[in-house]
Amino acid sequence: MSYTTKNYTEQGGDITHIGGSLIIEEGASVEGLPAPTLPTASASKAGVVKVGSGLSISNGVLSADGITPAANQAASTATELADLKNDFNTLLASLKTAGLMTADS
Repeated sequence: MSYTTKNYTEQGGDITHIGGSLIIEEGASVEGLPAPTLPTASASKAGVVKVGSGLSISNGVLSADGITPAANQAASTATELADLKNDFNTLLASLKTAGLMTADS
């Protein structure tokens, strides 16, 4: 049996052969197919990421909107425990000011 067309139906309509491109226009629906399951993205595989409030994606880069980075803090040169504690508390205050850590209640 030979056909001179790329697209044809056989077996009383049970089988349709598509030899060219199948284009489904916007608003069209396809019945009978199972709902697609999309993999969740992880550090080791590509997948779907839901962008929540305060986040955006531009050119494939995920960004946190409205979050200012914490101010730079030089590495501690403390030689005494009390000075190290002060440096650490300065770091905590910087993170809280930048909105990267909740403030004390």
